[in-house]
Amino acid sequence: MVLDQLRKFVVPEIVFGAGALEEVGHYAQAFGLNRPLVISDPGVVAAGWTPRVAHLLRAAGVLPTIFTALTPNPKDHEVMAGVEAFFAADCDGLVAVGGGSVLDTAKGIGIVAMNGGHILDYEGVDTVTVPMPPLIAIPTTAGSAADISQFAIITDTRRHAKIAIISKAIVPDVSLVDPLTLEPLPPALTAATGMDALAHAVEAYVSRANSPFTDLHALEAVRLLRDALPQAVANPHDMAARTHTMLASLHAGMAFSNASLGAVHALAHSLGGRRGLPHGECNALLLPAVVAFNFPAAAARYRQLATVLGIPLDGLDDMAAAQAMADALTSLRQNLGICGGLRQYGVQPDDIPHLAAIAAHDPCLITNPRPASVADIEDLYARLL
Repeated sequence: MVLDQLRKFVVPEIVFGAGALEEVGHYAQAFGLNRPLVISDPGVVAAGWTPRVAHLLRAAGVLPTIFTALTPNPKDHEVMAGVEAFFAADCDGLVAVGGGSVLDTAKGIGIVAMNGGHILDYEGVDTVTVPMPPLIAIPTTAGSAADISQFAIITDTRRHAKIAIISKAIVPDVSLVDPLTLEPLPPALTAATGMDALAHAVEAYVSRANSPFTDLHALEAVRLLRDALPQAVANPHDMAARTHTMLASLHAGMAFSNASLGAVHALAHSLGGRRGLPHGECNALLLPAVVAFNFPAAAARYRQLATVLGIPLDGLDDMAAAQAMADALTSLRQNLGICGGLRQYGVQPDDIPHLAAIAAHDPCLITNPRPASVADIEDLYARLL
């Protein structure tokens, strides 16, 4: 085996299935936690999951401190406020209960708590030298897969840009993946997070860092989402569909955490940092255009994805196939209720140069199958207005 064929894969311990959340007390004891900081958000508190976790921790003889002062697209100052809360309560570990914003905030708190400085000091790849305190992750959406990934995405509020922190040191110690936590999610959030998972799987499969391991998980995520995501949006109480979307998110996370991503996420991160837009909806809007742009550089892989998605491309040349696949993905997101273009989300033509300049430096572009210049990125944004 030659060196460039070597791959290293990192995933946490994973407990999957209905009732997985109930194991939080057991794992807190196993990690020797006495005073964990429980990171969550007001919506998850209202849904009852945060109080349930706090109750289970107390029943296990563990005293939690609750921190919920965070917003979607987590901000640098929110992470730093969480660090203050961690030290004020003399905490010794972290429990994150929520979606991607909650999980990324918890990672940010853990990074600074053990390494010092400011969260923005850790932008980039392998900048975290000291491992975090024990982190128990409990995802309550089926999309971000931040509960198993090497990624944390934080908003730099001064630059109005998202930074990516990528490190094996920030993979949670255990992820308690409980599909029951999805039932309260409204259709719009189910659709957005599901499209995030689909973008993860697609980008991992065509990534320049793909491997047989990540291919397996990416294709299974796409297969599951093809049927389960529309069903979960149409019928939120269909627990079979909910379970499959959660499983798909898990597979997609194992794929992208180890193969990285591409232009969809690079452009979405810039949009989220500049305009505070929902990450999953950004991915849904961007995915068709980026597929069409990338298709010539990875045609065989996109054709395989189309086959799994049930998009017929037989007999079409690459140009026609690229457009057919982009059209099908556009129809999918519209059928899920994600409609319109970037202009409807407040993006104006004058925003494009700034958005493109930020996206061009996103580390996700490194593994995009086709090089993308600033001009290419500007054109992609312009097509989506």
